[in-house]
Amino acid sequence: MALTKVQKQKVLDGLKEKVARQKAMVFADFQGLKVKDLTQLRREMKKNDNELKVAKKTLIAKVFQENKIDINVKKLSGEIVLGFGYKDEISPFKTLHEFSKKHENLKILGGLVCGEIIGKERALELGQLPGREEFLARLFFTAKFPLFGFYNILQRNLSILKVKS
Repeated sequence: MALTKVQKQKVLDGLKEKVARQKAMVFADFQGLKVKDLTQLRREMKKNDNELKVAKKTLIAKVFQENKIDINVKKLSGEIVLGFGYKDEISPFKTLHEFSKKHENLKILGGLVCGEIIGKERALELGQLPGREEFLARLFFTAKFPLFGFYNILQRNLSILKVKS
């Protein structure tokens, strides 16, 4: 069923607000994905402070044009779903990438990070990066590791000195 002008304007206003708030945006083709799978994806996105929005290409193109985002939406294949990341830049890419591993009908097409348009390959690379919390944990452990080594060396030296005396 076709949308009325009022409904289209509501969708357009919602998209404008989301595009203005986002830190990152993912474009994906969801053609052939079942409704229950799309619902599951929405829940996973929401868990990670992200949002999923399905809209017609013409409405997406209008919003992009108003925000000076230079993407030809008509050239993107299939039915488009937009994944918005509000918390960090990597999270929407990671969530969609993980979901696409289990559901082959979801295909990541590209994205937008910090105002820069990225292609499919770069979007998939971002999806394979560790999440923010995981990255910070790894960084913290890496920073702590030399201190543990230094502490162990001092402990061994002290134990050797105790044995000699």
